[in-house]
Amino acid sequence: MGVTTFCDEYTSPIAPSRIFKASIVDSHNLIPKLLPQAIKNIEITQGDGGAGSIKQINFAEGSPLKCVKYRVEKLDEKTLTYCYTLVEGDALAEKLEKITYEVKLEETGDGGSISKVTSKYYTAGEFSLKEEEVKAGKERVLGMYKAVEAFLIQNPDAYV
Repeated sequence: MGVTTFCDEYTSPIAPSRIFKASIVDSHNLIPKLLPQAIKNIEITQGDGGAGSIKQINFAEGSPLKCVKYRVEKLDEKTLTYCYTLVEGDALAEKLEKITYEVKLEETGDGGSISKVTSKYYTAGEFSLKEEEVKAGKERVLGMYKAVEAFLIQNPDAYV
C-alpha cells in the first residue's frame, strides 16, 4: 500500500465558524438543499454526526458516483478541526483502500477564513495515484464549498 498526500488551501470572505457550522456540522441538511442536482441526500447511518459517526452520501441520479460512506474521526467546533475517512463507495473502486481528510479552518485578518485541507490517498496493491486522477474529486469538493459560501453571503444571519 502506498500513500499519496495533497495539501490544499481555500480562502473565503466568510468567518471560519460560519463556514464550519454550515459545510461540516450541518452538511447533511444543507448540502442536499444547495446541490440537489448532485447530492440526493446525506444520511447519518451510525452515531450523532460527531466523532465515530458514519455518514453516507447518496449522489443524484445521473452522477458518475452512486454513494460513498465515511467515518467521522474528529469534529471539534472549538478548534474548527474536522477529520474523516472515506471507507466505502464508488470513489474508492479497487484502486484505493481509503482516503483520509483533515480540515482546519482559520481566521484571516479581514474577518474571512482560510480552509487548510490535507488529503491522504491509501492505494491498494501496486497502484500508483496521479494528481490529475484526483482533480475531479477536488473540483466537486470545491464546488460544494463555493455553494455553501454563496449561500452564507446571501444569508448573513444563517449559521451565526
